[in-house]
Amino acid sequence: MKPVKKIEIVADAVAVPAIVRALESAGVSGYTVIRDVAGHGERGDRSADELTGALTNSYIMTACDADVVDRVVAAIRPFLQRAGGIALVSDAQWVLH
Repeated sequence: MKPVKKIEIVADAVAVPAIVRALESAGVSGYTVIRDVAGHGERGDRSADELTGALTNSYIMTACDADVVDRVVAAIRPFLQRAGGIALVSDAQWVLH
C-alpha cells in the first residue's frame, strides 16, 4: 500500500467540469465523479432528483501524493468560495495492484 491524501469534494453539478480541469492542472491523474448526490448543508436541502439537474450536487473523489495536495486545494478553493460546497482532505492508503 502507498500513503496518499484523499480529497473529497461536494459541489454544484454545473461547476464539475471546471473543478475537474482545475484538478488536472494541479497534477491529479484520476478522479471519480458521482452525480446527483443529496444532502443538507449551509444552503439547505439539496435533492438528487431535480427535474433539470441544474440545482443538484456532485461528489468528486481523488487521491494524490502529499506533495500535490496544497496545489489541489489552492486550485479548488475559488470554486468553493464562489458557489459553496465542501472539500475534505484525509490520509488514506492506496492499494497498489
